[in-house]
Amino acid sequence: MVKIVFRIIIFTGLAGIVVVFLPRLITSFFARSRMHTAADVPSSRVAIVFGAGLYRDGSPTPILRDRIETAVQLYEEGKVEMVLMSGDNRFVTYDEPTAMKTYALQLGLPEEAITLDFAGRRTYDTCYRAKQIFGLDEAILVTQQYHLPRALYTCNRLGVDAEGAIAANRTYRRRWMAIWQARELGATIQALLDVHVLKPTPVLGQPEPIFFQEAQWTEPQP
Repeated sequence: MVKIVFRIIIFTGLAGIVVVFLPRLITSFFARSRMHTAADVPSSRVAIVFGAGLYRDGSPTPILRDRIETAVQLYEEGKVEMVLMSGDNRFVTYDEPTAMKTYALQLGLPEEAITLDFAGRRTYDTCYRAKQIFGLDEAILVTQQYHLPRALYTCNRLGVDAEGAIAANRTYRRRWMAIWQARELGATIQALLDVHVLKPTPVLGQPEPIFFQEAQWTEPQP
C-alpha cells in the first residue's frame, strides 16, 4: 500500500512538472529562430510594443521604457514605418498607451508614426487585435527575451507573421528576472489554452487598419 501511494505521488509530481514546463518548452522551441537583436531583426512595416506597467505617477516602468526605446531604434534605423503601442486602459487613472506615446515622443519618434491600441490588456488581446482591428499580417514584436516566446507563439497562431526584437537596453536584477521567468510559466499555460482551446474574443470594435490597401481600379467595359 505504501509503495502504491509513493508511486502515485511520484507520478503526480512528474505530471505536474510536465504540465508546468512543457508549454514553455513548446513556445521556446517555436520562437528560437524568430528571436533577434534589434540590429539583426528583419524589417517589417510595423513594430508592436507590449505594455508592461506604469508607476503611480503614470510614467512607464523601466521594462516598458526599454521596449519603447527599442521600437524607436527600429524606426530610426528604417526597420519599421509605424509603431503600434498596445496596453491597458481599463481605468481612467491607468493609461499605458498614452504614457508609451508620451515617452516615445520625448525620444524623437514622430507622432504620425504612432498608433495606439487602448485594449491590449494581455498579450493575447494585443495579438488578436493586431490582426482583427489593425489589419496586420506581419510585424516585429518588441519585448524582453523572457516574454518573446509567448508573444511570438501567440501572434503567429492568431494570424500575424511575427519576428521578435529583444529589448535589452537595461540590466535587470536577478531577483526580478527570476520572478518574471516564474510568472511566464503560468502565463504560457494560459496562452496555449487561449489559442488552442478557449479561444476568447477580447474587446474589439470597428476596424482601424494601419495601412489601407490601394484598391485596384479596373476600366469599365463599354
